[in-house]
Amino acid sequence: MAPAAMTFASSLSDAQPVSYWLDDPAKPGALPALTGDEHCDLLVVGGGYSGLWTALLAKERDPGRDVVLIEGHEVGWAASGRNGGFCAASLTHGLGNGIARWPGELAKLEELGDRNLDAIEAAVATYGIDCDFERTGEIDVATEPHQLEELHEMHEEAAGLGFTGLELLDQDAVRAEVNSPTFLGGLWDRRGVAMLHPAKLAWGLKQACLDLGVRLYENTRGLDLGSSGAGMAVRTPYGRVFARRVALGTNIFPSLVKRVRPYTVPVYDYALMTEPLSAEQLAAVGWKRRQGLGDSANQFHYFRITADHRILWGGYDAIYPYGGRLSAEMDHRPETYLKLAEHFFRCFPQLEGLRFSHAWGGAIDTCSRFSAFFGTAHGGKVAYAAGYTGLGVGATRFGGDVMLDLLAGERTERTELRMVRTKPLPFPPEPVAWAGIGLTKWALARADANGGRRNVWLKTMDRLGLGFDS
Repeated sequence: MAPAAMTFASSLSDAQPVSYWLDDPAKPGALPALTGDEHCDLLVVGGGYSGLWTALLAKERDPGRDVVLIEGHEVGWAASGRNGGFCAASLTHGLGNGIARWPGELAKLEELGDRNLDAIEAAVATYGIDCDFERTGEIDVATEPHQLEELHEMHEEAAGLGFTGLELLDQDAVRAEVNSPTFLGGLWDRRGVAMLHPAKLAWGLKQACLDLGVRLYENTRGLDLGSSGAGMAVRTPYGRVFARRVALGTNIFPSLVKRVRPYTVPVYDYALMTEPLSAEQLAAVGWKRRQGLGDSANQFHYFRITADHRILWGGYDAIYPYGGRLSAEMDHRPETYLKLAEHFFRCFPQLEGLRFSHAWGGAIDTCSRFSAFFGTAHGGKVAYAAGYTGLGVGATRFGGDVMLDLLAGERTERTELRMVRTKPLPFPPEPVAWAGIGLTKWALARADANGGRRNVWLKTMDRLGLGFDS
């Protein structure tokens, strides 16, 4: 191993193979599993953000509604406890994706997204959720000249559509916010993103649900779903739940509605967390306003500073397992950790000698349009939302509202959206999915290396609306 690689490897020598967020003494104990039969008005399947918000909103809408939530492991243990803690207002996986897919209703989608983030902020205050919520915004940074041109174009396009919340930063201005020699400029969304501790948000929502009377069972996996009289029944390892209505918030895990499964694939994402920075190291990077950051490459990094002055550094590699196989073995990938460490010190050479305390990964529920899709089954008695593609910290609350609207059979400003009424293209069966995703990843890397120029394959995927988020 070359000396430089040895240096990067040594920075990882003490890294614990667990999500920093979940490695916390504040983690609550697991609740008992369901044994026997339960009956309720609404059953929510899944104890991540999607299920938790749905259960909470259901009780807020109707305090007398009898709600049960089941979780196959422990609340927040999967994507909700492993993400970067970026809580975005965007419901469309960014303004650019929204412009490309729903230009006619983009203004309404942006309005709903802003209201949704405001409601999350209000819920954190109302329920006393201690999750380090900071509405500091996010800066998209350019590290290549073509990316700088793209940020200027996006700023102009947003302004032309009447969206004035984006601030263009030149090289000096962006480095005054966060100091990296790789930054050429940035686009700062000051109000559209909040930073938070993702696991503490999940644990706080769990407690809020319990306080409102939701009956919550952990280590209770939903095994199958079927009709039962006028309602539905879900079988679990030790019992059954009979419910008038069912909301599925299982995301990347196989949907109990089998026809939904081809619409998502798992993509494994990885992150590192540093040890706390010293006062001198903090001064070297600045970052006094604590924004989230992401670079503008196709294979991008996301990074942010925590309440205890650590830096989370994630992204770049996006690993699709053949056949969409979910496996605990995929939660760790040393070769990706080494690559991320190298990229980190390239971005922040002034932090040489800093070490990483945690390294982890997890699966993202990716769909071909990069943003959530919705639907019903069993004559409207079952609703589902999935496909958030890494931007679910905020959008899952909106998804919970959509599922409850659909289950109530209501026409609302949400259910009238084309985004809600349509679905993405499903992924093809293997081996076509494996080959197509692999070719797309290769083409995205080539575009990054060639001034952003997209080849014929990427242009074809763009026209078909079939993407792959790296």
